[in-house]
Amino acid sequence: MLAAITSLPWWSWILIVLGIIALRDVLFQKRHTISHNFPIVGHIRYMLENIGPELRQYLVANNREELPFNRIERSWVYASAKNENNYKGFGTDRDIFSQNYVFVNNSMIPYKMPLGHPNIEQKDTIPCAKVIGAYHNRLKPYRPASIINISAMSFGSLSAKAIESLNLGAKKCGAYHNTGEGGLSPYHKMGSDIVLQIGTAYFGIRDEEGNFSMEKLKKLVEDNPQIRAIEIKLSQGAKPGKGGVLPAKKISKEISEIRHIPMNKDVISPPHHSAFDGVKGMVEFIESVAKETGLPVGIKAAIGKLENWKELVDIMKKTNKGPDFITIDGGEGGTGAAPPSFADHVSLPFIYAFSEVYRLFKENDIANRVVFIASGKLGFPAQAAKAFAMGADLINVAREAMMSIGCIQAQVCHTNRCPAGVATQNKWLQSGIDIPLKSDRLAQYFVKFRKEFLEITHACGYEHPCQFTMDDVEMNLGDKNLTQTLAAIYKYHKTKVPFEGVEKLLNCEYLGGKN
Repeated sequence: MLAAITSLPWWSWILIVLGIIALRDVLFQKRHTISHNFPIVGHIRYMLENIGPELRQYLVANNREELPFNRIERSWVYASAKNENNYKGFGTDRDIFSQNYVFVNNSMIPYKMPLGHPNIEQKDTIPCAKVIGAYHNRLKPYRPASIINISAMSFGSLSAKAIESLNLGAKKCGAYHNTGEGGLSPYHKMGSDIVLQIGTAYFGIRDEEGNFSMEKLKKLVEDNPQIRAIEIKLSQGAKPGKGGVLPAKKISKEISEIRHIPMNKDVISPPHHSAFDGVKGMVEFIESVAKETGLPVGIKAAIGKLENWKELVDIMKKTNKGPDFITIDGGEGGTGAAPPSFADHVSLPFIYAFSEVYRLFKENDIANRVVFIASGKLGFPAQAAKAFAMGADLINVAREAMMSIGCIQAQVCHTNRCPAGVATQNKWLQSGIDIPLKSDRLAQYFVKFRKEFLEITHACGYEHPCQFTMDDVEMNLGDKNLTQTLAAIYKYHKTKVPFEGVEKLLNCEYLGGKN
């Protein structure tokens, strides 16, 4: 018998294995009709389906048709992060006559920096033109040193090495890092300024029953002076009204201990806060957190109905209380797990969302009380110019930051199988992340972004992006005769931001990293 087996040619073993698979498909497996009806061949169909996204991404799709980020956009981020040539030759390959195409109106005479201007030597330095918390006289106001910063992405949703790379990179380029609702982890403590996000589950600052604990928040802020501001997350672009989702596959023992949550069970944050009720209760909560911690306090939300926003504006106008900053998250955002019905349909895209909310504050003459933070595929200089023209004071980026440290848009963030090690808790997949290298790449992406954005700003005749107006950017509505400025489309002009020069911003006592 042994001699007969060893004498079989190699190809006969292949036939035997295929025969066993065929018998299994026909006689035993009941889950897949295709492989039952077409044994062996049916498996090829499932294999091709499984690698279909990769085939389309690398072999089929052209440079401009992929979503959420096409190949040209990803290549610009990668080249910027690697400090490589991010220029292009032979003119644009964009369809400049397509609807919603953005045109930035340059000036006949660009801005000329006077002798001794800070940006002559520091070509990428763009601090925020507003001080967060200044209007409400918070104990510890904060002026971000960078107009582009890292958006909310939790440890858990992203890997430990990814968070550490982002934080160290933010330190290197003077940006702040939003913790996401997962709370402050050891990997957020590499030296950058921190915006601590408070989600509906109060991870890291919750009592034994899962309720918000002011004492734990105060202790956390006291022990970590790098926390510069607090953001209360009401909702986010990918799944407003649903709360965060951390699949059980991504919950490690370390995450379980940091968040005080069980393992082997999906963690779904509540869709609403238990620490307050209604808009009035939210404002009171904001004021109590600001009073107890001394820090500026803001809110983050995806936008749909405006009734509650009108109520907030009314309360702020009457009481002089309310958030120090507002982060508007576009419905096109999202880095973790979300139901397709939410990610695809619930909440407005950034451009509609921001214009609706900002107009309310502008019409009630309170826009300058608030620092507006824009989020939603804005990690490209021309898109940032559009956002600043509409009234944004800062840009937060998430997926663009992920791409700068190696994300390849595999779109498996929810499966714990991220091949780049960015959005997984798998130790092997994370092992490919070189933290010093990846942190340099995040920093270089931010530096390149700010440098190019500043060059666009100067081309339009301005010293700082805060000076952009709604007349400086046009959008194509399908025909040149229909191309209109943002002011004509959205029916408002942004409130003028007080600005006396970049040098004064850099000498501000509240500038990030100084105090």
